[in-house]
Amino acid sequence: MNQDKSYELLIVTGMSGAGRSTVGKALEDMDWYVVDNLPPQLIRPMAELFSHSDSEKPSLAVVIDARGGELFEDLSAHIDLLRSSNINVQVLFLEANDATLVKRFEQVRRPHPLQGDGTITDGIHAERDRLLVLRSQADYIIDSSDLNVHQLALKISESFATASSTQLNLLIQSFGFKYGAPSDADMIADMRFIPNPFWDERLRPFNGEDAEISDFVLNQEGVEEFISSYVAALRPVITGYLKENRKHAAIAIGCTGGKHRSVAMALELAKRLSNVDGIKIRVKHRDLGKE
Repeated sequence: MNQDKSYELLIVTGMSGAGRSTVGKALEDMDWYVVDNLPPQLIRPMAELFSHSDSEKPSLAVVIDARGGELFEDLSAHIDLLRSSNINVQVLFLEANDATLVKRFEQVRRPHPLQGDGTITDGIHAERDRLLVLRSQADYIIDSSDLNVHQLALKISESFATASSTQLNLLIQSFGFKYGAPSDADMIADMRFIPNPFWDERLRPFNGEDAEISDFVLNQEGVEEFISSYVAALRPVITGYLKENRKHAAIAIGCTGGKHRSVAMALELAKRLSNVDGIKIRVKHRDLGKE
């Protein structure tokens, strides 16, 4: 393995019903590569394979539960072995109290994987005994008893996210109403209150990416008031999205044909939001090339 790089490896384990699947999905949303139910004996080969990633500091998460029997019993020794290498290994252990776990299994109407012919509580106690040594090796212990799935995902984001993975990816898309509004937009703004450059034969050949159209649109009465107010209104929305751990949002800016006013305004909106922390902006002109 290349010795001049550090590789992030997070082993996610703990009690069944405590939120391993939620944690795995949250890590995937933060651009971690997540492998579910990998036998402990394959963790090191997987990490070595992952070391060939082009990423500057790749992050691999392996989610493991206690159902592996003898395979699982080797996990503690494999963790010690991995920690002696150049791989940055951390263990996240998820737990919850008995009453919460029983309630969760009853809600999904599934047996505990270790209960056998016994009760759910029997399975929980057997699993706690099996995980005792592994819990002592954990770098992070999260009790999810009082957390819903959204709160647990947010806690994972706060603990393991990189700067890039905590960003809100904001799409600003221009479109033409005559082709239909985007169905996946979170917010839609209508630019048909602005005079249409299409009716000016001198301006008709240009589009909103050209200075001729941009200057025409942005200098119309009421436009500066609109865009200043709209940007001010969007700031608390973006702040709220970031607090709620949203990764993607879409703003659609429409005019009649999606060629002039909406294009110019989408570009101006992106420009004015470019200094807002925590977002990555992408601009798309859906209908610009249409007749």
